[in-house]
Amino acid sequence: MQVYADNAATTKMSRAAIEAMLPYLDEIYGNPSSLHTPGQRAKNALEEARERIASCLGCEPREITFTAGGSEADNQALISAAHLGARHSKKHIISTAFEHHAVLHTLKKLEKVGFEVTYLDVHSDGIVRAAEVEAALRPDTCLVSVMYANNEIGTIQPIEAIGQICRQHGVLFHSDAVQAAGHLVLDVKADNIDLLALSAHKFHGPKGVGALYAKRGLALSSIIEGGAQERGKRAGTENIPAIMGMAAALEEACANIQTHSSQTAAQRDKLIAGLQKIPHCALNGDPHKRLPGNVSFCFEGIEGESLLLLLDDQGVYASSGSACTSGSLDPSHVLLAIGRPHEVAHGSLRLTIDAATTDAEVDYMIKTVTEVVERLRSMSPVWRDLQNGKRQYVL
Repeated sequence: MQVYADNAATTKMSRAAIEAMLPYLDEIYGNPSSLHTPGQRAKNALEEARERIASCLGCEPREITFTAGGSEADNQALISAAHLGARHSKKHIISTAFEHHAVLHTLKKLEKVGFEVTYLDVHSDGIVRAAEVEAALRPDTCLVSVMYANNEIGTIQPIEAIGQICRQHGVLFHSDAVQAAGHLVLDVKADNIDLLALSAHKFHGPKGVGALYAKRGLALSSIIEGGAQERGKRAGTENIPAIMGMAAALEEACANIQTHSSQTAAQRDKLIAGLQKIPHCALNGDPHKRLPGNVSFCFEGIEGESLLLLLDDQGVYASSGSACTSGSLDPSHVLLAIGRPHEVAHGSLRLTIDAATTDAEVDYMIKTVTEVVERLRSMSPVWRDLQNGKRQYVL
């Protein structure tokens, strides 16, 4: 059996997304910036997609800017908010220690040009406390950036509460919703979100396309210079086929969100219950306040890389954390942030499923992971020392 369990890294394109793209790869190929009829047909499609995506997020079409993905959207959001803050001598930013690197690396660059960033600690359950966000606010705070749901351990953050605090204090609020869009109900107005990033390939759309929501009246800074596309805020000819695929995929995901979330969460809980029977393991993050398809574990006495390779041999395709850092030998910054020791963080496994996952596949994953963990431990000198009492168990 072959089981794809790495949907947090990327998803299979839906048939709806593929079919939505096809006319714009063949018949409607004009440049939307051109004034002739083929160009205006593409322009009309572009604006239609903007309306459809805005409807899914609860915002106005003019508040959507198309990007090449979630990382670009995060970069533009943070840099724009920082520039706006600097105009009013506000150069303090609040974020968390377990954000995606698209956020963390951008913040590090801003620190190099004079911004001060407070990185809030994350509790062992993987959830940020809204009260701690409020306590960190200062008169010179220009931005709070907290991800909607964590990409590695799947924990869902108290976004509405944080957004309300930011609105009360007149501070911009950005949320990286790359993992949440299409899987959770998003309403940027109700959550008081000013800037939000999403990426199509996380909800069965094409790769290389995303969107940035920016509240009306918030002036975005261009990070790609060139033409006047996207109201002059994102140069480069729009990728109409991918944008149409993204709109179709998001609409389909949002239309089925309740049914799919309930079904996937049931499979997730079954998978968690089965893996928790393995001795000396731990679920990463809150067991309930997490994405419907996210299962993240640490197993003591093994290395995550070996675990992934042996699972791959058995047809289970998973990851040890974020796809963006899976080639690194360093332990996950997310797991370290929630208090996992280095030696335990190295033995991590992330299984991310979706509505297409079957009971048989869940049973196979439980069986296969259990067998592979036992096999690796039988060969591990660290596990031998733990069993002989030469080392103390952590989990």
